[in-house]
Amino acid sequence: MANPTPETPISHDPSARSQRRQRRRLFAYLSRREIVRINRLLRREFVGGLIIMIAALVGFIAANSPIADWFLGLREFKIGPEALGLHMSVSHWASDGLLAIFFFMVGLELKREFVEGDLRSPRTAIVPVAAAFGGVAFPAAIYLAVNAGTDTAHGWAIPTATDIAFAVAVLGLIAPRINPALRMFLLTLAVVDDFIAIAIIAVFYTDDVNLMPLLIAVAPALAFALLMRWKGEWFAQSKWGAWLILLPLGIVTWALFYNSGIHATIAGVVLAFLVPVRGKAGGEVAETLNSRFHPLSAFIAVPIFALFAAGVSLGGASRFPFDPIAIGIMLGLVIGKPLGITLTTWLLTRFTRATLGSSVRWREVIGVGALAGVGFTVAMLVSELSFTNESDIDTGRLSVMVASLLAVAVAAAVLMPGQRKRADQPITQANLVVD
Repeated sequence: MANPTPETPISHDPSARSQRRQRRRLFAYLSRREIVRINRLLRREFVGGLIIMIAALVGFIAANSPIADWFLGLREFKIGPEALGLHMSVSHWASDGLLAIFFFMVGLELKREFVEGDLRSPRTAIVPVAAAFGGVAFPAAIYLAVNAGTDTAHGWAIPTATDIAFAVAVLGLIAPRINPALRMFLLTLAVVDDFIAIAIIAVFYTDDVNLMPLLIAVAPALAFALLMRWKGEWFAQSKWGAWLILLPLGIVTWALFYNSGIHATIAGVVLAFLVPVRGKAGGEVAETLNSRFHPLSAFIAVPIFALFAAGVSLGGASRFPFDPIAIGIMLGLVIGKPLGITLTTWLLTRFTRATLGSSVRWREVIGVGALAGVGFTVAMLVSELSFTNESDIDTGRLSVMVASLLAVAVAAAVLMPGQRKRADQPITQANLVVD
């Protein structure tokens, strides 16, 4: 039988649809399991944000009411063993002690994002990471421009932070129909923003380091890491194991970090990074611990910090609103944040093959960028770390609160008009696609 005559291959037009490269969707949730996780995370942050708002409002009212003297006296009341270097005021315990729990939770979420989440791949991480760095650089530059050549320039990092729970809660209130991918964009951006804030605190707000406590801290931290590697899934599921075994190791590590001169909240991040994402049998460890202990952070630790941090008397030492500190913080959070995030995202679409998805508008990107200007929790902490003068600290705190409210107002003005026309979008819609 004769061989058939080979046919000439049919040429394809390079511009034909079949020849185009497939678009890569960022923030596209491919599994139902991931969809459920993200929805649970957003609901959790929403409730936590509402509680923080209430606690901050109570603190502010208390500091400007007939019980102001009692409230401020309680905030400055000192407790703790002096022999261990832990004789601190109640507000100091809230910022250095309770916030370590908050940073531990942030560290767990960061660890999971780096190992299994959107941040594990440069192609999916580029947008929130770039936007987060833009949202840090612009506010810092604005603050430095206003406070150039003064002692208050040290507070440049105050307007760089975003409060995850606060921002997500406000987004759920003012724009419940916004594309779910933009909610995840804000959440991921805020997580990266917190990571940058942690690095800033560790590098720029650590003065003299006492190496001996830091070296001793290696022992309990190493024991914590080994136990988590060996029995991580058991600790994640046990009702008492984490409280009776891991918590004492964490407290010792925290106390040693505090006495070393490194801000004690960094101990929470270090311990979180020592927790494996999955155990030896493949079960989730970091995510389970995050879910179990989130109420301790969102319903107790952060609200108590917000209660005392927001307790600023209007007739006190504050020089708000015409002081350079106040002007730099407010301009940084209200203008610098949305400008940095939006401009960075636009540059990605201008100089790469990334493009906005058909279901997302630039107006919404600007609105989400404005919400990132809600810098409450971490910004308040950095205010305390930046200054030693009480009037500077109060000016910074009050400026952060007012700037956060202004950021909410700007976001509402940008996002709410479009909510009436928008229907709920499938969660698989992406806000950015890239070739």
